[in-house]
Amino acid sequence: MRGAITRLNPDGLHPTPGYHHVTVVEAGRLAFLAGQRPIDPDGHLVGPDNVFAQSDQIARNVLVALAAVGAGPEHVVSAVVYIVSDDEGVLAHVVNHFRQSPIAAAFRSAATLIGVNRLGLPGQLIEVDLTAALPG
Repeated sequence: MRGAITRLNPDGLHPTPGYHHVTVVEAGRLAFLAGQRPIDPDGHLVGPDNVFAQSDQIARNVLVALAAVGAGPEHVVSAVVYIVSDDEGVLAHVVNHFRQSPIAAAFRSAATLIGVNRLGLPGQLIEVDLTAALPG
């Protein structure tokens, strides 16, 4: 079926905390979202130096971007999360925050978490890059 998404955790690979090692999309259309940043509709950075306020704004932005192409978080097939931190506890805390947000389903597929030194804007602590398989 065109656009069907199958998520797998093959035997022989380590257990995951919610994402899947392999995501297969049957031939169809894909949407590649630009890195979603914690910027409000007026162009202002939300929550400078507050990773949770920034995560919430990114979730709102993701919902708008996905809706623009007729998709939702459940259609996301790949996610990359960039966080300004090398602290494992902070990284895990942010991922858990997303997994309890309105875009939680976006993190069930192939996912990568990367701690970085800096992102594009002063005070920006997080950015999310998503790919979605469009329905229908």
